[in-house]
Amino acid sequence: MTNQAHIDIFSDPVCPWCLVGLTRLNNAISSAKTASENPLEIDITHHPFLLDAKTPKEGEDVVEMLKRKYGRAPDEMFERLEIEGKKSGLNLNMKKQKRRNPSQRALVLIMAAAEKGSQHELALAFSHACYMDGLNINDDEVLTTIALKQGFEKDEIISILANDQLVEAIEKNARWAPTAGITGVPYFIFNNSFAFSGAQQELVFEQALERALAMERVTDPEGRKPGS
Repeated sequence: MTNQAHIDIFSDPVCPWCLVGLTRLNNAISSAKTASENPLEIDITHHPFLLDAKTPKEGEDVVEMLKRKYGRAPDEMFERLEIEGKKSGLNLNMKKQKRRNPSQRALVLIMAAAEKGSQHELALAFSHACYMDGLNINDDEVLTTIALKQGFEKDEIISILANDQLVEAIEKNARWAPTAGITGVPYFIFNNSFAFSGAQQELVFEQALERALAMERVTDPEGRKPGS
């Protein structure tokens, strides 16, 4: 075992399955660290994905949006999410979040958090805010309150959120994923070697992490990162 692994994650904080998937990954990491006799080095890089880049700025009713998208009420989907969430320690109430709000600016902050080493924590915090607390993660106050806990300064947050070019960059970068065959999230790439999509059962995450920790670190042959 090398005791080192790298994970690339494509996700959107307004995707409830991403919340379940990220939580299950965290649970697997915690279990691996507890079981290991030596310290583990697991670094995670987040990449943007937009479920709907055209979500109105004011948001839209999430039930109506899902009815329009799938042709039926989302009751069964909500029930399944709540059941799967509870399996991993998430007490989800899918009726708490009434609206689907744009996630571009949350993703801008997640990308900016790479320099602070808090991308993963921030991505999970935004997902928690969206679905555990029913908050609008396109709201300046909500974004600021959460980002302040992950290494950002208030003036820095204000400057980032006011920069429309960063939003445009996120939207451009997010368009790369589908061209690479990443059409659904969450999507996890382990050591640039193998990947899977969706909020798989925790055993799948545990096995994937064990496999990644047991192999030599593989880098992209052209030195690129996903999305570059």
